[in-house]
Amino acid sequence: MRNAFAAARHATRMAALPAALALCAPLETKAQDAEDGGDQVRFVGDWTGTLDLGAMQLRLRFVLSAEEEALSGVLYSVDQGNAEFPITTVDTSGDTISISVSPIGAAYTGTMGADGATISGTFSQGGLNRPLVLAPSEEGETEPSRPQEPAEPYPYMTEDVSFPNPEGGHALGGTLTRPFEDAPFPAVVLISGSGPQDRDEALAGHRPFLVLADHLARNGIAVLRYDDRGVGASGGDFSQATTEDFATDALAAVAYLKGRDDIDPGAIGLAGHSEGGLVAPMAALRSSDVAFLALMAAPGVDGARILIAQGELIARAGGATEEAIAANRARQEEVFALLREEPDPAVAGSAVEAVVRRALAEASEEELQLAGVTDSASAEAIVAGQVKQVNNRWFRFFLTHDPAAVLERVTVPVLAMTGEKDLQVPHEENLSAIAAALERGGNHAYEVHALPGLNHLFQHAETGAPSEYSSIEETWSVDAMQLLSDWIQRTTSAATLQLP
Repeated sequence: MRNAFAAARHATRMAALPAALALCAPLETKAQDAEDGGDQVRFVGDWTGTLDLGAMQLRLRFVLSAEEEALSGVLYSVDQGNAEFPITTVDTSGDTISISVSPIGAAYTGTMGADGATISGTFSQGGLNRPLVLAPSEEGETEPSRPQEPAEPYPYMTEDVSFPNPEGGHALGGTLTRPFEDAPFPAVVLISGSGPQDRDEALAGHRPFLVLADHLARNGIAVLRYDDRGVGASGGDFSQATTEDFATDALAAVAYLKGRDDIDPGAIGLAGHSEGGLVAPMAALRSSDVAFLALMAAPGVDGARILIAQGELIARAGGATEEAIAANRARQEEVFALLREEPDPAVAGSAVEAVVRRALAEASEEELQLAGVTDSASAEAIVAGQVKQVNNRWFRFFLTHDPAAVLERVTVPVLAMTGEKDLQVPHEENLSAIAAALERGGNHAYEVHALPGLNHLFQHAETGAPSEYSSIEETWSVDAMQLLSDWIQRTTSAATLQLP
């Protein structure tokens, strides 16, 4: 029931990290005393290996140093923006090294090769155990290449801002970018995909909203992007929120922009990526201050259909057999029916648990190994994790929410764009559903674009599978960004802007 969509919630929460490496805040490091000072010196150094998670590949880098006859160090997740986590303990015994990284509940045990050039072992986290071979890091391999990320000095103004959400009872922190001259400017609020995202929508070693905001500001459009509630400089509790709650955060951003002298109050719109494309129409229905919507890889059908379709596409791209795909779909449908029919979380949780346990009991040894089941403890961790992923307020809402019913009531201009290789929100079904809903509502001020060769993140891709995201240098297709900026400029011009 998982794919590479989200961290710490269900993996189908759009645009985030796999739970196997759902990274959390670092804690203080504490080096373990080493009893074999002569042997430990061999492990000092900069080591990198690639972790195969099935849905994606992640490079992990261990930098180990010796201080006062003890080893200490730092773990970097290279493809997750070089996220940094202090190593808690390091033990060595002869050719073997054992490392724990408590902040993310991870451990690594490996054995030094006879030539001293590799360490072969197992990386463990959250019931998942995967082989990991480390070799000395080579120059350039420890930094993901992201050529589109802008560097200072910027040819536009940037300002860190904070604004209140009275309905949510918290404040949100973000960044406003705008051209230096010719105010007031048209403006757009960027709304991130699912999972707790920062203002740059950072994922898979990319910062899509940073790159998009740079492009839009260079093209005369002000941009406000903000940390999700409970993330970074924003208050609030992300874990208890649904998509409807996130709409109030977007409206708070619109209200903030409307109060600025350098922003055109009649030309403020919302641009939502993935789940953000569900949030934006909800917000537009609640405020006449929203002048336009840009829906980027946005769902047009209910969550259950999205999850089943993406599960099949991603599994097929990963080489799964049709028999396995059919079995997983049957389990998804059973679980989704349970959640729809049983409102009591305790009762539903027990029923979902039974489905997961039955799936484990029916799995082959190879399937169990791929799932990270090595003993009863890891099996119990997987069962608990699967139940938690689906038996919560956010997932229950997403499962049954019909975006078409909202879109039928949207009267402002709409741009909908999705990559033809998007395996997470397939373009055929979703773009057609968006267009049909707008037509039913009598809104003819819309454009729909299926963009050839682009994936869910609007990168040029081979297959579109999430496993490719981190390995692609491109963060956002220039053509896709230009399509968006040109449309916003046309839509917000005095001659063509259509207000409700």
